[in-house]
Amino acid sequence: MDWSTLNTFLVKEHTGIFKAANNYDIFDVETGEMLLECREPNLGVFTKLLRFTDYKRMTPFHIEIRDTAGNMVVEIKRGISLFLSKVQVFDGERNYIGGFKQKLFSIGGKFSVLDESDRPVCMLKGKWTGWDFRFLSAEERELATVTKKWAGLGKELFTSADNYVLDISVDVAKDSNERKLILAAVMCIDMVLKE
Repeated sequence: MDWSTLNTFLVKEHTGIFKAANNYDIFDVETGEMLLECREPNLGVFTKLLRFTDYKRMTPFHIEIRDTAGNMVVEIKRGISLFLSKVQVFDGERNYIGGFKQKLFSIGGKFSVLDESDRPVCMLKGKWTGWDFRFLSAEERELATVTKKWAGLGKELFTSADNYVLDISVDVAKDSNERKLILAAVMCIDMVLKE
């Protein structure tokens, strides 16, 4: 099934005691079918070691999101982050499609989602006390939500607190860069804001 035709997804994080890499599987909430794999395949030794320290939020990352056939959908990169994160996002052909810039002094987490010309596409806003995030356009129109509240959505798939639901508005065009940027941003919430 083509992920870009759906609007609601279950995101399951791989857990483990000595887990340095950020790995997720993304499912269709209706059928339970796995749609995408999010992996950090080329993690260096030094970065792995730092991931177990207080410097985890500063470590670089290079994440690949692929469909189940192995085709690249989105690639996400960030270098070392000393103060504020600047993340780059590429499409399946490795064309730069945009990125994210963290907001200075944002309580709870906030970053701008930018297009390939660094123009704002939307803003990711969240509550620091929980796992509720919203993607809002400049006009405050909700483009997507990310939450751990999943009442009625594939409850049998939820086995730990490391799972959440991404719900993209029907107003976001199928197979658009905006949709890919939202998907990429969700994979970065843990690494940029929540760790």
